[in-house]
Amino acid sequence: MKILQLDVNKIEFELIKPELETYERDQPKRSEIDEALVLFIAVESGDNEAFGSKAIADAIDFAGKLKRHNLVLYPFAHLSSNLEEPQRAMNLFHYMIKEAEKSKMKVFHAPFGWNKSLKVDVKGHPLAEMSRNYGEAREAKVAKKKGYNVALAKKADWAGLPDSDHRTIAEKQDLFSFQEVTPGMVYWHPNGYIIYDQLMKYIRDKLEEYDYQMVATPIMADTALWHISGHIDHYRENMFIFDAGGHELGLKPMNCPFAMLIYKTKKRSYRDLPWRMADFDKLYRNEISGALSGLFRVRELTQDDAHIFMREDQAEAELTTMLKLTSELYGIFKLDFKAKLSTMPDSHLGDEATWEKATSALKKALEKNRIKFELKEKEGAFYGPKIDVDVKDSMGREWQCATIQLDYQLPQRFGLEYTGEDGKQHMPIVLHRVLYGSLERFIAILIEHLQGKFPTWMSPVQVRVLSISDKAHKYAEEVFKQLKAQHIRVELDNSDKTLQYKIRDGQLQQVPYMIILGEKEMDAKNISVRSRSGKQKMGLSLDSLVSDLKKEIAERKSELML
Repeated sequence: MKILQLDVNKIEFELIKPELETYERDQPKRSEIDEALVLFIAVESGDNEAFGSKAIADAIDFAGKLKRHNLVLYPFAHLSSNLEEPQRAMNLFHYMIKEAEKSKMKVFHAPFGWNKSLKVDVKGHPLAEMSRNYGEAREAKVAKKKGYNVALAKKADWAGLPDSDHRTIAEKQDLFSFQEVTPGMVYWHPNGYIIYDQLMKYIRDKLEEYDYQMVATPIMADTALWHISGHIDHYRENMFIFDAGGHELGLKPMNCPFAMLIYKTKKRSYRDLPWRMADFDKLYRNEISGALSGLFRVRELTQDDAHIFMREDQAEAELTTMLKLTSELYGIFKLDFKAKLSTMPDSHLGDEATWEKATSALKKALEKNRIKFELKEKEGAFYGPKIDVDVKDSMGREWQCATIQLDYQLPQRFGLEYTGEDGKQHMPIVLHRVLYGSLERFIAILIEHLQGKFPTWMSPVQVRVLSISDKAHKYAEEVFKQLKAQHIRVELDNSDKTLQYKIRDGQLQQVPYMIILGEKEMDAKNISVRSRSGKQKMGLSLDSLVSDLKKEIAERKSELML
């Protein structure tokens, strides 16, 4: 039995005509279900009720973790070429429906044996969830894991994803991979790491401009720390917790408690505030396996995290500065954004009066800066209300990235203080914020937003030098060396392939510029340049190109000069 499991905003299907002699009669012509877990099911030869029961039990457990109340079973023969005979398949499909109905979930199903039109709005991303095998294929997989040989480790299979998917583009441009032995954790290849590194350099430059200081903190802590912070009570199911010689330790899912400890290492004065602290350490979150989705949702992630410790009277100015920084960051990538204000959830720290004060401050900052926002009741962090920022990509899709949280709770729980102008001890308040959000997620958004056409400053290869004759090889090598000496990321292609092939390959790899060199350029000691869009200039001096390139890179321009 093969199952593709999707977490959807909505699924719609309409019956067209029966396509098998065995089919369900007297079924609704059209169905539409919101907020559901959908199981696309292919019943294979030899499947039995035990396999069906296991599949339904796993799906119900997964739905519970996602807090989904609707379950849709959809017969989908296209998942397998080893299908069971139709009548037996329909009987097993109906058995699975009855098993699902024993749960507290509301169960729907698409009729068996029909040709249907289908529309699915998937949360996060197409094929965002998990394909599962039950039966002999499942048992073989379990047996393989028991005797796993790391030397045979293979990367995740992304076959069948659309060309616009960030994983498809990543495979073509050799950006990153995932491995079966480390689910939800990214392997950055050299090309992908350049993109990762350039984004880090950009945000570091902005933080220096805005007077942040960088710190680094440990990867784990005794769970005593997570009890103080409240994560054990409100976030434990998302943490990796293990025993180490009698000490219960937890990998950090957030940097917040560590920031509080650094603040407490010395006495602080009102003159020291605001103190802006940034931390880019790896974080670990125990996402359920079915929710992992390429770079969009991972278990090991990097955030451009920061905590601003301040007096209450400084909150308005800091929020205004933070919203300005957010606008600058997304502006360089030409990403439009909108804001949401999330209020106190049912499970929270602290009293309602403090929450109201913090929520009011965030609302006032948004209104003062003329930023329209949507109110999201009960969706704040457990320690404070927050502003979430959704960006819109080139395909019109919206993604949640930045978040700004105003926190009165953790400073109180950790006993943070500063000496006020009156000589007395006061408690600071804290702004938690990320702008990219998860760097992995932001890179996925950028890959799809730009469709792999990165601006020159981010491109893994900025220039490719193409020689079109044997006589020009040496001149091409000289040009290559001069570009490399100027810290341009450059490749040399002195192969005997045709110019048409070389240009086509450069375009497929989305290299911003190709320098084309033949005997004519060699004799004149100049160059011809072609951009990936096909624009071309001939008879340029290398020095002038280098000057223009360095300016384009330094200014982090989003458009190519050609």
